[in-house]
Amino acid sequence: MKKTFILVSLAALLCAACAPKGPEKYLADGAITAGEDTRVETTYGTIEGYLDGSIYTFKGIRYAKAERFMPPQAPDRWEGVRQCKLYGPQTPQTETLNYNDGNTQTDYGFGNQFFLEPMDEACQVLNVWTPSLTDGKKRPVFLWIHGGGYSSGSGHDLPCYEGRALAQKGDIVVVNINHRLNVLGYLDLTGLGGKYAQSVNLGQQDIVKALEWVRDNISRFGGDPAAVTIGGQSGGGGKVSALLAMPSAHGLFRHAIVQSGSFLRVADPEQTRPQGIAFVEALGVKPGPDADLSRFTYEELLAASRKVRAGAGPVGDGTVITLKPGDTEAPEISRDIPLLVGTNFNEFTFDVDIDGSEEAVREQLSRRYGEETDAFLETFRAAYPDAPLKDAVYADLNFRSGAVRQAAAKARQGGAPAYLYLFTWMPAENALGASHGMELPFMFNNVQNMREMTGGTDRAYKFQETVSDIWLSFIKTGTPGLAEWEPYSEENGLTMILDDKCRAARHHDDELLGFSAR
Repeated sequence: MKKTFILVSLAALLCAACAPKGPEKYLADGAITAGEDTRVETTYGTIEGYLDGSIYTFKGIRYAKAERFMPPQAPDRWEGVRQCKLYGPQTPQTETLNYNDGNTQTDYGFGNQFFLEPMDEACQVLNVWTPSLTDGKKRPVFLWIHGGGYSSGSGHDLPCYEGRALAQKGDIVVVNINHRLNVLGYLDLTGLGGKYAQSVNLGQQDIVKALEWVRDNISRFGGDPAAVTIGGQSGGGGKVSALLAMPSAHGLFRHAIVQSGSFLRVADPEQTRPQGIAFVEALGVKPGPDADLSRFTYEELLAASRKVRAGAGPVGDGTVITLKPGDTEAPEISRDIPLLVGTNFNEFTFDVDIDGSEEAVREQLSRRYGEETDAFLETFRAAYPDAPLKDAVYADLNFRSGAVRQAAAKARQGGAPAYLYLFTWMPAENALGASHGMELPFMFNNVQNMREMTGGTDRAYKFQETVSDIWLSFIKTGTPGLAEWEPYSEENGLTMILDDKCRAARHHDDELLGFSAR
């Protein structure tokens, strides 16, 4: 049949032309084509994507619609063929994950071409990568939720989020999504009553709508709606944690992955409802069910939310999210969901640059621990005897403590297992260390897309095989696939250290984590 070639953006062409190439096995294995063979009849209408080598790709598929500050609804049906070859809009935000501005230690080295994305409140779109549309297989599905806290980011603002490589390697279907954020997605307006009675956790409600779309449509893309794994990093991990406590999400996924985003606590509606009322008053509007918030610009909404400090994250409203403020136990509703959870060794601790001498290390540590500096150093050396001394300054304790608490709570529940990891791999070519997000290109099998961050060395590509194998095993089976990786329990304290040579450690840093609260 006749096929048409898709136009590729100039930015992408320039990037491809100037970037160094990785091993050929990681490159696309054919031309990019589109036509009748790349069309799918969804429940809302026909869409056309494209074939990228051996992977069918669909971008910007609308999974829901929503009026401002209203719960999401099913999208409108359409006639004809809708082109789904370009990423759709991200939610309005004043800043994206643009690490290039400050040239800091967490500067991943990318230019603005990765971050200049359209913004629109109609941001409920998703992207799909699949090996086949017609072979009759029911493949596991991996639905990815981006980071950026609860205020920024999108499903495609880091190049490693592209799902082609992982879909190709694992013979799975990869989905990533955009949803409402910040004041548009996490403001609690239920205190206004009336039509706003369900205007809380709207970003989370969007994600549930995306999962419902997957349930109703993914079989048409070669996926199994009964074999969905949700995963997210940083704020995305927090959103996954919230989904575990959402009745509306129950039954829509089988496994869950939380990367550097563990949380067991939610905001108290006794505080967020008055904040929502104060937000409306800050706009000069009389609070109530008939309040008109449609005439304000996003910037005006954002300014009002910042003035009253509203819309910071998930709320334990008791209906959309059933966690109560102060809860520290795993949600009973997800007791049968296996959990993969972990953090990176450094996370955001690269805020200083020291020479590594004992004098410099002690100077930095004394600012945090004062008279306990010697005790901290002794405890750190016991936990990580082979680590350079300066890692005592750079080692993260806060993210790690949260992940341990989440794994322990899951283990106490006595249901499905939790598997705990600590990512310690560091690129030799830059100063990033095992920083926040370093695991992303490895688990997505996308080292080639983030060579500036990983170094793009043979060592990096080799480690990519290990990490992506672990994630794929969990997506497919609910276990990470390493024989020595037992489920976490408070008795065994088992953490899998992910590095060039993975190893199981038991209770290795329990005493060290005690310093996280000091």
